Amino acid sequence: MPSCKKCLSENVVKNGLVRGKQRYKCAECAHNFVEGDQRTNEGVIAKKAMCTLLYSLSKASYTMLAKIFDTWPSLVYRWIVQAGAQLPDTEISGEIQEMEFDEMWHFVGSKKTSFGSSKPLTVAHGELWPGCSAIVILQPSKDSMIKSST
Repeated sequence: MPSCKKCLSENVVKNGLVRGKQRYKCAECAHNFVEGDQRTNEGVIAKKAMCTLLYSLSKASYTMLAKIFDTWPSLVYRWIVQAGAQLPDTEISGEIQEMEFDEMWHFVGSKKTSFGSSKPLTVAHGELWPGCSAIVILQPSKDSMIKSST
């Protein structure tokens, strides 16, 4: 007898035929399944691997990858999530001194007073605890007054 595809239990019983194949039911989790999977073949496995590789090496979107490999963006998303779940947990070294988030370094330490649409910014820098900095960049609300330099 095969093991359950969902919970990997060996406690399964026969549960009829589906499209000419023997169906099994898990006694532990009540999951119905058939042996083998006709939807997965070498071509699909190669597509999964290539999608995962292209996604991890560049900024390829799910939609673009779906167009390249003639599939659905939701399927590409599931492939990427599945590949990510198989990766080991990362360990972060305690020796990290500096970290960059989403190109915020453009504003920190510079004398820029505006961005994009020429709106002024307020930059606040603080130390949360020794060795951990926090930088907050705020844009004034429409109701705030701006001090003129003239």
